[in-house]
Amino acid sequence: MNLEFIDNFLSPYGLSVLKIVIILSLFLIIYFIRKVLFDVIQSNISKIKSLKKYSKDIFSSIRKLLEIVFIVINIELTLYVYNDYSSIDNFGIYFNMLYAFLITFIIYTTLNTIANIKLKEISAEDKKIKNEVINVSIKLLNVFIWIVGILVILHMAGVELTAVISGLGIGGLAVALASKDSLANFFGTLSILFSDVFSQGDWIAVDGKEGTVVEIGLRVTKLRTFDNALIAIPNAVLANQDVKNWNKRSLGRRIKMHVGVKYDSKRENIQNAIAEIHDMLDKHPGIATKNTKHSYTQSSKKFRAVVSKDDEEGVKKTLLVYLDEFGDSSINILIYCFSKSVRWQEWLEVKQDVMFNIMNILEKNSLEFAFPSISLYHENELDSDFSKKV
Repeated sequence: MNLEFIDNFLSPYGLSVLKIVIILSLFLIIYFIRKVLFDVIQSNISKIKSLKKYSKDIFSSIRKLLEIVFIVINIELTLYVYNDYSSIDNFGIYFNMLYAFLITFIIYTTLNTIANIKLKEISAEDKKIKNEVINVSIKLLNVFIWIVGILVILHMAGVELTAVISGLGIGGLAVALASKDSLANFFGTLSILFSDVFSQGDWIAVDGKEGTVVEIGLRVTKLRTFDNALIAIPNAVLANQDVKNWNKRSLGRRIKMHVGVKYDSKRENIQNAIAEIHDMLDKHPGIATKNTKHSYTQSSKKFRAVVSKDDEEGVKKTLLVYLDEFGDSSINILIYCFSKSVRWQEWLEVKQDVMFNIMNILEKNSLEFAFPSISLYHENELDSDFSKKV
């Protein structure tokens, strides 16, 4: 009697006690299946050798997406029961499209989770695989995954894929012409990656712009300037510009200066100072000399018969101290050498110490720094002196 009363009350809403019991049972069954399936998925992922060390990260990244899948399944079954155990018109298409989207998203998330972990491992192990090559490869693979996913979604929506694919051939030319700059940037990306001119993290200067390479993307390369601005340079432009890469050096950052002494300095004192400066630099722990040892990489040894191994790796050990020129206001001594470190702060420290040592050597040899000077003569005084002589 009570059940009949409840059924009568629920019937205007398309429900019954039996339907509610079935819906609640489905909720419990799917909840139980979800827990079991999660454990099965996690254990199966860990059994795959290539994915074993990524299993926890993969599962944590796709867990929410899987929960959404189960929620969608629950909603679909609830609607199925509500509609007297038959599919609602058109709703099945929408659910299939949603499932295709979620599966595509799960594959996309799994791939990028593995890629991010792999990048960290490569950076930690300092392998000879460029991070930007992996980044670009991942982006291309992501594009492919979403193209396939969109085609599957369109198929689920009832679109005839044969017509779509054949239409791509006709519209492909128009798209290619419209996106010729994008294609040029893509091929510029390939040129940059295969030429090995610069990598992520390198300090480069190109076309009046200078900074650290943040990312080499499919279309643009991003530079972080030293005043903390972000510059995006199209790869098509970058591939055809002269690029100065300051990171392509492993030993030797240049220190070049002219030290000017007064013209009334004695020749012997200048000669002694030059010899002492050269000796100081040759013995300085921070200055690269011909006796400085450097460990060359295996890659550079392959090119010994073709190019200089020093030029290949960026090794400079030149040390020059000479009387260079008679300037307008001074006798100039050229000092040309390289610090062992290529790091800016360490280079500055070495350069500062060298400058202090030069000051001590000049003082020791009774030499003074010259400064620009101008002699002025008054025209009236010259005329009066000339008239007196006449």
